[in-house]
Amino acid sequence: MRCCRSTRQELLHWAAVIASASLVAALDSRHEKGTARRRDLDAVKAVNLELVTLTEDSAVVTWYTGVPGTDDGLGRMLPATTEGEVVYGTHPARLDRTAVEEGLGAYHYVELTGLEPGQTYYYRARSRGSAATPTPLHLVSGNAVGTSPYGLGSAGPYSFTTPQPPPGRYLFSIALCNDLHLGETTAGRIAGVPLLRGIAQSPGLAPYPEVMSRALVEDAARRGADYLLAAGDISARGGAVDLGRAKEILDGFGTHGEDYFVARGNHDRPGAHDSFRDGFFEGDGPTYFSRDLHGLRVVGLDTYDKPGNGGDAGGLSEEQLSWLRAGLREHKDQPTVLFGHHPLAVPHSPFPVTSGQRLNRRQARSILESYAAAPGVFLHHAGHTHRNKRSVAPQAPGVTLQEVGAVKEYPGGFCLLRIHSGGYALNYYKTRSTPAREWSERSRHQVAGIWPQFALGRTPQDRNTMTPQNLTGLAPRPHAR
Repeated sequence: MRCCRSTRQELLHWAAVIASASLVAALDSRHEKGTARRRDLDAVKAVNLELVTLTEDSAVVTWYTGVPGTDDGLGRMLPATTEGEVVYGTHPARLDRTAVEEGLGAYHYVELTGLEPGQTYYYRARSRGSAATPTPLHLVSGNAVGTSPYGLGSAGPYSFTTPQPPPGRYLFSIALCNDLHLGETTAGRIAGVPLLRGIAQSPGLAPYPEVMSRALVEDAARRGADYLLAAGDISARGGAVDLGRAKEILDGFGTHGEDYFVARGNHDRPGAHDSFRDGFFEGDGPTYFSRDLHGLRVVGLDTYDKPGNGGDAGGLSEEQLSWLRAGLREHKDQPTVLFGHHPLAVPHSPFPVTSGQRLNRRQARSILESYAAAPGVFLHHAGHTHRNKRSVAPQAPGVTLQEVGAVKEYPGGFCLLRIHSGGYALNYYKTRSTPAREWSERSRHQVAGIWPQFALGRTPQDRNTMTPQNLTGLAPRPHAR
């Protein structure tokens, strides 16, 4: 699927990065095949350990087990079905607690519960006696397994420190998601880069955008989300059939315009006919909006509100930009969350940053200036980059700019915004169904296997944060959804 245009210089950069990654993978594969003959046939190798979610009282750890010396054609070991467990404790030499995974599998997902806020924990994940090793994040100088470097480069233990809970009483939660790409058949293609052949779903399995989107709806509800915001690229090509299928899946969460809300992405751009408008908006009115949720103002932006092929920078029409500025002035003190497809900035990207990765720079500066003059604004949620990244722009230091990884591919999930009267927490969750975890693990090997360097988030703080904020004017949702 064409995502953005690339310059010749960027193509050379991509080629160098991919060639280096491919060489390392080939050497690793040769070493694995040479040593596999000496291993016990029942041996497993546990890899790709990641600390995905970290709240004040819980943590989610995932990893993969494979058969050493095998290759599924993507440079990945064939899956090895086995048990999974995490041993942990408050001292690295005393891991006296155990969390055991339900059932057997190769795509392991273990949740630690009953943790204490502000406490440092040490842990190891293991399967059949084999300790899981972390996903390497050398290109971004990141850490996939914790908030501390303790034990990196070994079998652990690794560590993390739980944050404090948001102050005040709990009010309600909102699932933040984006990039469902219904109708897509190959993940990881980038226009103009022929080395990126992409990865398709395994034969005989359901289309991966549907697998991941259905898992999103199920898990968001299970995690207690009262509302859901989908920030664009609902479809792969803006077709009526794909958008209709997306709406059918999202309707499993609730009613559009009441329980969930959708913004347009560049892949949802109109062709001969605007099927996105037909699917989610009525008549000829605007495809941007604001809603009041128990005192919280939610603003949905159409960040490709213009003609184009979708490969250039995002942009708001002048009418939408004027509407946005006027609304921010009128409601400057009201707690406000905004969401739209294109991010306002793309800091610390290990890949070439093209104009197509973000909103038009002039408009982004103007919007940030408007945020600075509206103290009620505290969060801007974006997609498009397919990565987890938290940043703050100097023009509006009170606003969290949160990019959320794509629903449709690795790491495959959503961010849960938990709102309290004295602050809010953002926590990223991978979708949990077995088909979703299977596709997430398969799709992590796109871009010659270096996709996790970009998509996961450099540290757990890029996908898990707590921020104090005066939200006392908001009311709790009166009834559970």
